[in-house]
Amino acid sequence: MDNAIIQKIQFEIEQIDELLGETSPLFDLCKIREPDFVEKCGIALILQSFYNGIEKIMLLIMKNKDMGLPNGIKWHKELFDNAFKETKNRTYIFRKELYEQLNDYLKFRHLIRHTYGFQLKWERMKNILFDMYPLWEKIKEDINIFTKNN
Repeated sequence: MDNAIIQKIQFEIEQIDELLGETSPLFDLCKIREPDFVEKCGIALILQSFYNGIEKIMLLIMKNKDMGLPNGIKWHKELFDNAFKETKNRTYIFRKELYEQLNDYLKFRHLIRHTYGFQLKWERMKNILFDMYPLWEKIKEDINIFTKNN
């Protein structure tokens, strides 16, 4: 894989690491009590930013390795699905075991773009918030394997 692309991917990894580091006080608060309206809005932005960062990495890889990127109304979902498939130019980016879990963040990204903050439900957010840290470690592992082998 091209060194310039690897550096861009590494930058995005560092950005997500920083996001998660900055998130820890709110994360710890949510372990103690249910967040209020403003805190839920903050969590929604964090979850959206987390997925957006992963999507940026997928875009970097697919722009470099695939013949083109998905387009059209469902391009986010197509991009996501393609990250779990091998092509003639690359292996899969993420292992299939992460599909459902990571798909929850894609669904949340879609939800948050089409809802008002007062409609946020803690029940829909808490699992993906608490799963975010361990999932990120697995995703980073897959990205590192991918960049070494492609």
